Amino acid sequence: MKKVFLAAGAGCLLGAITATQLAGPVLAASDASKQDVYQQLDLFGDIFDRIRAEYVEEVETKDLIEAAINGMLTSLDPHSSYLSPDDAADMRTQTRGEFGGLGIEVTQEEGFVKVVSPIDGTPADAAGIEAGDFITHVDGESVLGLTLDEAVDRMRGPVGSEIVITVVREGETEPFDVSIIRDTIKLTAARARTEGETVVLRVTTFNDNTYDNLADGLAKEVEAAGGIENVNGVVLDLRNNPGGLLTQAIRVSDAFLEKGEIVSTRGRNPEDGDRYNATPGDLIEGKPIVVLINGGSASASEIVAGALKDHRRAIIVGTNSFGKGSVQTIMPLRGDGAMRLTTARYYTPSGRSIQNLGVSPDIIVKQPRRTDTPEDEENARMTRSEADLRGSLSNDSLSEDEIRQIEEDRAKAEASAKLRDEDYQLAYAIDILKGLSAIEHNQ
Repeated sequence: MKKVFLAAGAGCLLGAITATQLAGPVLAASDASKQDVYQQLDLFGDIFDRIRAEYVEEVETKDLIEAAINGMLTSLDPHSSYLSPDDAADMRTQTRGEFGGLGIEVTQEEGFVKVVSPIDGTPADAAGIEAGDFITHVDGESVLGLTLDEAVDRMRGPVGSEIVITVVREGETEPFDVSIIRDTIKLTAARARTEGETVVLRVTTFNDNTYDNLADGLAKEVEAAGGIENVNGVVLDLRNNPGGLLTQAIRVSDAFLEKGEIVSTRGRNPEDGDRYNATPGDLIEGKPIVVLINGGSASASEIVAGALKDHRRAIIVGTNSFGKGSVQTIMPLRGDGAMRLTTARYYTPSGRSIQNLGVSPDIIVKQPRRTDTPEDEENARMTRSEADLRGSLSNDSLSEDEIRQIEEDRAKAEASAKLRDEDYQLAYAIDILKGLSAIEHNQ
């Protein structure tokens, strides 16, 4: 005991000596740093006064200060920014699921506005805007040099008014103009439907209503099918979903997981990190899941896809997701404005950040562009079989019930083929679940 006490005492003494030796330089460095900050603030004040006094046109003081604040924040990363009182009110409205505009989620890349994804059923979606498109001009005026918020302000306007945006798209040799009529965007965060024996859950955004929409829609489809035993699985469609609320991404992930970590966040200080775990209960009782993602799947969508992938709860199909692995916190400011600040990175259950990398699909399936021509459709209509020939022999080996079953199976196959033409990725996902169901039934 005595030795331990002495060792501890020596340690304390050494610590005191070391602290005494370093106190001078540390304090000096701290003072120098403060002095440097004060000098920079004085420089800012000088420039601010010069602009107000000598700029060629009179400038509102409030506008100058807001621009300076926004410049400071946007220099950090593409997702940090200042929200004016109007912008802050718009954001609160968007998380509730209804707002005015074009219906696109955007970010900024190389000075231009880049479309993260169009939102289903919105004017931008109807006009053919695609994830990955670059918007270079709004009503003929370049957005180069504007902040993201300034560019978004250019695209806002009264419901019913027209806007013309110039788009640069990969694979197109020339920029082209797209005319869009602004409208009120009403988001149904999640919709459910049944294709054959598969329930398709289309999640377009993560707002306050997402989990409730998803759970209610799923329950109705399962009830219509006569019970979960009549469902072969679920397709969770997260394509072109730009993300949203972290809390909702956690709830949607938890809906299909019985246990384990869903996501963790790590900030600047290790003690500020959080871990979110699943609770018992699976809405589909272990039925297989296929998650569809693409380059427009970002943020909260990637949390869900990453969690279900790492737990091997789902097969991920499609193309690489967007790669936004950071968390933004909205901090209210005086005067009803707000600051959107990146405060953490999030990590999938395996401990991997998806920042700039995205979630990689287990099976890469690209969505082909429609290239059908009128000649193709005419050739398809002209295709004939033995049964179409006049006087062909009948099939005498099958009963009427067997023939009826073959015709029903053929109708299902034709419906699948039609879906494949309309949405190849979704049809592929459904085919995976059909295959898994067939294997299960044969065991």
